[in-house]
Amino acid sequence: MGKQARPRDLEDSQAQAIARNLRVSPRKLNLVAEQIRGMTAGAARATLTFSKRRIAKDVRKVLDSAIANAENNHSLDVDRLVVREATVGRSVVMKRFHARGRGRSARVEKWFSHITIVVRERAKEVEAKPAPRRRPAPKPEAAKQEAA
Repeated sequence: MGKQARPRDLEDSQAQAIARNLRVSPRKLNLVAEQIRGMTAGAARATLTFSKRRIAKDVRKVLDSAIANAENNHSLDVDRLVVREATVGRSVVMKRFHARGRGRSARVEKWFSHITIVVRERAKEVEAKPAPRRRPAPKPEAAKQEAA
């Protein structure tokens, strides 16, 4: 007898990956997460690969993990994955001190963060039929001239 399985929070077309206690402040991590929200998985991965920010490497690892979870655990098509959400949260804060002049000290806070990346599979695109061509509506000036 085991514990009852917890129902899944995500839909069947979604997968996620979480990284906890990253050594970066949430504000800085959110700048990187903001760049990839709503992008396709391939474009987001390329953006993170060529980003100059130090933490982008760790965010790319989390994105790769979310893509692998989608492919291996949920049998989703990798080519149709989109970054649905990239949420950033606060973690612990290490408190240190820095020696200052005249025997005083200043507080230094070293922030840690969590990041959660959720990817979802886009619905299959149905081939769009061309819209039926309609005759443009007459302009009001032309209607007045025809009436006269």
